[in-house]
Amino acid sequence: MIPVMPNMTGIALINKIKSMKKVLLASLVFFLWMNASAQAKKEKAVAAATESLRKVMVDPDSMILDKLISDKLTYGHSGGHVDNKAAFISSLLSGKSDFVTIELSEQTISVSKNIAMVRHKLYAKTNDNGKPAEVHLLVLLVWQKLHGGWKLMARQAVKQQ
Repeated sequence: MIPVMPNMTGIALINKIKSMKKVLLASLVFFLWMNASAQAKKEKAVAAATESLRKVMVDPDSMILDKLISDKLTYGHSGGHVDNKAAFISSLLSGKSDFVTIELSEQTISVSKNIAMVRHKLYAKTNDNGKPAEVHLLVLLVWQKLHGGWKLMARQAVKQQ
């Protein structure tokens, strides 16, 4: 309820209400803009983490992998096998899982508070255990913001039909 000044005329009261509506509308627009800006910033950070993961899967580095990946990682391969953090890092460093190139396309990112979901198509040339191949996958990544950085919590891939 808007407090009415005893000596306000009808026109003054209408002008006061209009002025308050403008302030309220401007505040709402500012809030929405700030929220959209923060969302875009989060999406950009998740995209950067995803790009860092892509690069380190091609050129494995244990320190970078450890920084990007949660200790609770569940990494689902398109063939049905699931790795934890240690097994995933070990397979990259040993060459058991060897990505020669990785290209991502049609990427979408959805962020809700400290959780982000990334979907994309992955095309890669591999050389797993010295055997050249190509893979075409649909991938879902789940990231969580922990200690100021985005950590990969889960990954699931399926073969493209």
